[in-house]
Amino acid sequence: MLACALASCLALAAPAALAQSTAATIRGQVTVDSAPATDAKITATNVATGLSRSVQSGANGSYSVAGLPPGTYRIDVSAGGQTNSKTIAVQVGQTATLNLSTGGVAETAPTADATDIDKVTVTAAPVFETKTSEVATYVSSKQIEALPQASRNFLAFADIVPGVETRTGTDGSISLRSGAQLANGINVFIDGVGQKDYVLKGGISGQDSTRGNPFPQLGIAEYKVITSNYKAEYDQLSSAAVSAVTRSGTNEFSGSLFWDGTFTGWRAPTVIEDKSGNKIRSKEEQYGVAFGGPILQDRMHFFLTYEGKDYLTPKEVAPGRNFRIDQLPGFLQDAARDTKAAPFHEDLYFGKIDFAIDEANLLEFTAKHRKEEEVTAGSIGGVNAGAYGTSNAGEETRLDLRYQYSAADWLNDAHLTFEDVSFGPRPLTDAPGYNLRVPRADQVNLNNPVMETIFNTGGSANLQNKGQKGYALQNDFTFFGWQGHTIKAGFKYKLVDISAYQRQPANPQFRYDINRSLTQPYEVNFSSTGIGQTGPVETDNKQFGIYLQDDWEVNEHLTLNLGLRWDYETSPAYEDFVTPAAVVAALRNYPNINNARVDYDYNDFISTGNNRKAFKDAWQPRLGFSYDFAGDQRHVIFGGAGRSYNRNQFDFLARERYNLAFQSYTYFFNGPGHVCTASTPDRCLTWDPKYLNQNELDALVAANPNRGTQVVLLDNDLKTPYSDQFSLGMRNSFGMFGHDWNSSVTVMHVLSHDGILFSVGNRRPDGSFFPPGRTFGNTTPANLPGFGQLLIGRNAVETRLTSLLLSLEKPYTQESGWGVSLAYTYSDAKENRNNSDTFSFDYPDLDNVAFTEALGIAKHRLVATGIFDLPWDMTFSAKLKLTSPIARESLNFMAVDVNNGYFDPYFPGEDIAFKQLDVGLQKVWDTGTDLKLRVRGDVLNVFNWRNWNNFDSGRGNGFNPANPNVPARPNPNFGRRNGDGIDQPTRTFKLTFGVDW
Repeated sequence: MLACALASCLALAAPAALAQSTAATIRGQVTVDSAPATDAKITATNVATGLSRSVQSGANGSYSVAGLPPGTYRIDVSAGGQTNSKTIAVQVGQTATLNLSTGGVAETAPTADATDIDKVTVTAAPVFETKTSEVATYVSSKQIEALPQASRNFLAFADIVPGVETRTGTDGSISLRSGAQLANGINVFIDGVGQKDYVLKGGISGQDSTRGNPFPQLGIAEYKVITSNYKAEYDQLSSAAVSAVTRSGTNEFSGSLFWDGTFTGWRAPTVIEDKSGNKIRSKEEQYGVAFGGPILQDRMHFFLTYEGKDYLTPKEVAPGRNFRIDQLPGFLQDAARDTKAAPFHEDLYFGKIDFAIDEANLLEFTAKHRKEEEVTAGSIGGVNAGAYGTSNAGEETRLDLRYQYSAADWLNDAHLTFEDVSFGPRPLTDAPGYNLRVPRADQVNLNNPVMETIFNTGGSANLQNKGQKGYALQNDFTFFGWQGHTIKAGFKYKLVDISAYQRQPANPQFRYDINRSLTQPYEVNFSSTGIGQTGPVETDNKQFGIYLQDDWEVNEHLTLNLGLRWDYETSPAYEDFVTPAAVVAALRNYPNINNARVDYDYNDFISTGNNRKAFKDAWQPRLGFSYDFAGDQRHVIFGGAGRSYNRNQFDFLARERYNLAFQSYTYFFNGPGHVCTASTPDRCLTWDPKYLNQNELDALVAANPNRGTQVVLLDNDLKTPYSDQFSLGMRNSFGMFGHDWNSSVTVMHVLSHDGILFSVGNRRPDGSFFPPGRTFGNTTPANLPGFGQLLIGRNAVETRLTSLLLSLEKPYTQESGWGVSLAYTYSDAKENRNNSDTFSFDYPDLDNVAFTEALGIAKHRLVATGIFDLPWDMTFSAKLKLTSPIARESLNFMAVDVNNGYFDPYFPGEDIAFKQLDVGLQKVWDTGTDLKLRVRGDVLNVFNWRNWNNFDSGRGNGFNPANPNVPARPNPNFGRRNGDGIDQPTRTFKLTFGVDW
């Protein structure tokens, strides 16, 4: 009933549209004796599912078969009384050109083989798509299946695309980024539906701070990565777009199951394990099953898959400042030696039913469910004891009902979707946190020095419960009846409820100075109920997007891609927020920001509930071209320019409510080396063990709940982050060594703007940010009256990227039995805030701050892959990754006095700072029945290369005018390795068993 109702509504709703980004198109021209063949019949039939589409050629002999699920198609042509068939494979979102001719000399394409049957010749277009303005690369099903890998996260293969980087964090999480922007600039579209995370920073749901996978790899057929110049149908992103298509059932019942794993004895020890002689127990097991087949032959099919994952990730305690465990106080040593492996479990389910009602009508329904539980690997190890960890439970459900109607010269594609996503970290231990610290090296003899963490145990600080839930309707209309033009028009309307709860810290954190006292803390940081709401921050956002795209094939040489998009989103939690009266009064009674020298107007941050409006200027022109020099798809120059808006993470928009709900307080305990009677008398206490009780801490602030709490306010005219993208490149298809090769060279330039920055709003009595004679460094002006520090959120963070992208590929084919690829990226990446951080405490704003090297980005990156069929049904595969050093952050005291350093990027390590070679070998046994057995071994990091990640980041101490007897002291070890930390994996063997039928 629901499907029928949807079909009826959408038939009436045409022509409006969205997201046909995964469908393929086969187009071309039919000629008879070199003249256009009018009214020739062209039928495309999917050889696996029986899906069939027929069209007639137009007056000039042109035809277009659109909206095809990626796969292999038999093309039947009837012209001049003759019939012929040709098989062609099309990829996700691809437009393949297939010219047909009868009589005379056959038309040929550069990399195609021609088959002559009677007088009709069908020439298959190359798989490599040359005539597109997109900077795009395909990841094939063969590459996903054959290349060695560790995590079964399908996005891990995206780094074989120039301009895209996949990194495995120290917590085992996979992050995907493109260029200078962070992961939140990414969007992934699965079957045309965006998977955007509206709250967290991972870009898409299920990819923030997790070792899990966003989607079962068995359910992914193939995908395309677009790094720049995507068309107008792509929304909510500012860097790369990933467009993936899911697997479907076919006319044959088939299935597969697998298990793969690696254990403690199958991996080389880490450097720390090798030195200590203690190898921490570890385990990585992954398993799954897939099954599909026909419900109605040629018309209706199903596909089901499940994948599970069980990890035990070894985590090693390594106290800060190069302390050894035996140098810690005796009562902490057992906790430090209680090293644990961080457990993780995930279940992933996916199901799909497709129903070709007839040649014109197609229905599809897909469902995905993800559930994971873990002790977050990033919360234990390093300076954190096992007890100090954080557990996390994440869950996600996504449903998609799709209806497609195909007519002679137009196509309508619609989606009705539902999503429900949650993320909920919480402390493993419900107890006060014990933070052992030591004065920073340059401040050992100072009173109230800046402190560095050595070791943490007890209860951790992280408590969150965040998620999104909602429905969307997207619809896409494509018209290709106008000669030379393919026109798309589309819209999306979405209702999504967003909820975010956060208490930081969840447990009070007591800080101890190792040089003063191990039983009396010098300060405590805790949270307590404030003046705002104590429950989650909730909002019911509405999103609307509309676009128009014309792909105009001007002639056989020139193609123009002309698009325009507009997006709009309301967020009542931000727009309807009312600044509490107590905060408004404090702002108006704070002379420091009522001074003429203040660089901002505090009234711009006072919200009445009526003076904030949703951003409405998200117009996004997207223009591209391609020019085929000879009209034969061998040598094509392409380029484009466009603007793309991302969105503001709700975590940012909710901060002014977070900080007023559970307010964070810091109180000080008077003692030697940490005297607080003069500096913070209103928060200076005499230590009493009773303060270890949360109730006693709550009582401290009951009379004045605002004292010392941080206030966060957002600009009333907040904009949406966006990027401007420019590209120019050339693609070539050529023959070499008797095989078809493809190459591409592209220069890409991306400028991103309007990232949110929270900076200090407090000012000095004269209205200045810095004291006299200072131009940078931390500032400590008086607190907001009755409160603590004031932070103001504005649009400020920017990045700049210029990249050279090179690729060379000989695609794998069954006939040749091998394939290779090379992807090289040169990146000149800059940013005006280190790592695009959302906080700045050392500058009043970023208006005059220099752009520096973007952290985490390597200048040079090379990724090479190979797949080779061997005798006896064996397949060998390999993947090599090499990068130059990535930019890291250092603390530079040489340019200023010893108390006031600033952060400065640098590139430590060898010329090749990261190197990893992975290989795989698979053997398949054909039992003579429908059952096939396979065994596979992968060796990750074959040569056990050490990719070091601990480097001395202190440049040294400069001359201090306040103490001229202290000479400048450069750090002779700056940039050198100062620890045993390495990027994983060490050399690891992984075994896989599988059965296919």
